Amino acid sequence: MPAYIVGEIRITDSVAYQTHVPVALATVARFGGRVVAGGGKIELLDGGPTPERIVIIEFPDAATARRWYRSDDYQAALKVRLSTSQGRVFLIDGVEPSLRPAWPRPGAK
Repeated sequence: MPAYIVGEIRITDSVAYQTHVPVALATVARFGGRVVAGGGKIELLDGGPTPERIVIIEFPDAATARRWYRSDDYQAALKVRLSTSQGRVFLIDGVEPSLRPAWPRPGAK
């Protein structure tokens, strides 16, 4: 089942932060992950405050996502990210495509 790393990030040093991006992206690829959203426009639909930056990375499964996050490969990039930003990072289990409900549901009005 796919799993997602979701980061809500507020950058405090944009120049230094950018140095971690290519390193982090290379490590994501080595673990079979892919960025599905990141750094784009955010439209807050409910609640608040509006996050500055959201990043969503898809991995084949939660175990792989954890291995990536804890890997020696990613730790150098993580150290830079932690020193140049503030935020929270979550691991979220996805839903198997075959188990996703049809939307709209058949017969729904």
